[in-house]
Amino acid sequence: MLRSLRFAALFGGLILSASALAVDIDAASYGYPLTNPFEATIATTPPDLRPELPLDDDINQEDRSITLRPERAFELPDNFWAVKKLTYRIATQDKAAPLIFLIAGTGARYDSSLNEYLKKLYYKAGYHVVQLSSPTSFDFITSASRFATPGITKEDAEDMYRVMQAVRAQNPKVPVTEYYLTGYSLGALDAAFVAHLDETRRSFNFKKVLLLNPPVNLYTSITNLDKLVQTEVKGINNSTTFYELVLEKLTRYFQQKGYVDLNDALLYDFQQSKQHLTNEQMAMLIGTSFRFSAADIAFTSDLINRRGLITPPKYPITEGTSLTPFLKRALQCDFDCYITEQVIPMWRARTDGGSLLQLIDQVSLYALKDYLQASPKISVMHNADDVILGPGDLGFLRKTFGDRLTVYPLGGHCGNLNYRVNSDAMLEFFRG
Repeated sequence: MLRSLRFAALFGGLILSASALAVDIDAASYGYPLTNPFEATIATTPPDLRPELPLDDDINQEDRSITLRPERAFELPDNFWAVKKLTYRIATQDKAAPLIFLIAGTGARYDSSLNEYLKKLYYKAGYHVVQLSSPTSFDFITSASRFATPGITKEDAEDMYRVMQAVRAQNPKVPVTEYYLTGYSLGALDAAFVAHLDETRRSFNFKKVLLLNPPVNLYTSITNLDKLVQTEVKGINNSTTFYELVLEKLTRYFQQKGYVDLNDALLYDFQQSKQHLTNEQMAMLIGTSFRFSAADIAFTSDLINRRGLITPPKYPITEGTSLTPFLKRALQCDFDCYITEQVIPMWRARTDGGSLLQLIDQVSLYALKDYLQASPKISVMHNADDVILGPGDLGFLRKTFGDRLTVYPLGGHCGNLNYRVNSDAMLEFFRG
């Protein structure tokens, strides 16, 4: 697909940027129908424009668990019993094949909807697939993170690498010809750091690595998403919460349809109805989802490390303890708060680290610029209208990756990954 796109660019169907050599897809030729980045992020692709994928019953897959026992100063509370082991999902072919590791995005588990989609896409194409949780997910923090304070990308990558090695050790009979790696959103940033680590560890010798909608400057992406929560929404006041407003819209939508339909096409259909969310409402929905992820991370990290910022250090927490008061307190802490109160102090204590600006450089793609520029096996697919990008981010990607960067004009944040044009390009990348 990428080869054909570059060939077509010479004849005017698509626009190839001569200065940076990145593959820039022309909007008219692309054909993706959602021009609003918020709507694309939420509703993704219309069902009839998605690739055909196998059903779960047609996939040879299972969930397995590994015990990593990261050494920590404190034992996990009793209410963490369910996630003292890390669960992952593995789908295997009945013959020798390449294996692709999938890393989920911010706060997402191994079985997130995007990881499930990517699994089905690659499985149908003949690959073994391993689905992994994000280092920022509740289950990964509790069972696999050595410091239980995700956000230092290099440290997160080392934790992820240990998980990958444990997964391979647990599946010695899976006939693997070579290893590939991909991730979406924050998982794409993690994949870049894992690939860099593998250059010295050499456990996998990844043949190809694909980064899907990665944050370039992690702090910029976090700030962009945090700001969405502050959007002013018409109809929201002291007596009507945002969630009540959305619930009322969904209720009216289902009443008009005559039945409740909760399939994966729900949000797209909903946005085509009279009850659709406005730009401001969609922005707040995206920001609110991100805020819940931040709260989950802040609460879990604080509790495991006994920092006392959200949960009193000696407060007795058992399986029957209500966590609602602590969740409310955690929701008041956005990602900037989490970084300031938990990540930076840990980073400075462990590494004699310096300023916030130094940390930002170390946890973003900037830290790997020379490696990424020189490594032909790593490519990026991104969207020009992605809400996580800031000024200069696309310029950095163009300069660093050249023709290994494909820029789609539309799609918001990961909203077009299940568009047939994108899925064909992802498969073509790994086929080479």
